[in-house]
Amino acid sequence: MSKIKMYYDEKGKTLSVWFDDPKKEVVSEEAGDGVILSKDKKGKVIGFEKLYVDFPRTKFSKKPQKVLEVPVYSWQ
Repeated sequence: MSKIKMYYDEKGKTLSVWFDDPKKEVVSEEAGDGVILSKDKKGKVIGFEKLYVDFPRTKFSKKPQKVLEVPVYSWQ
């Protein structure tokens, strides 16, 4: 089982989502509409960054979640 990692930068208003280890990134490519793709040395997309993200605060949370890991299951 692998995990998807999500990081929210409240000050920069960016959301980064990683399907693999962020250290494997060797190139970033702008895809349009505030989306930047992160690729490994083979050109495989291992994550993306969404710009201009603003999560509204609720009465239950004063700050948005900064780091979130979601389990990913494969049915092969």
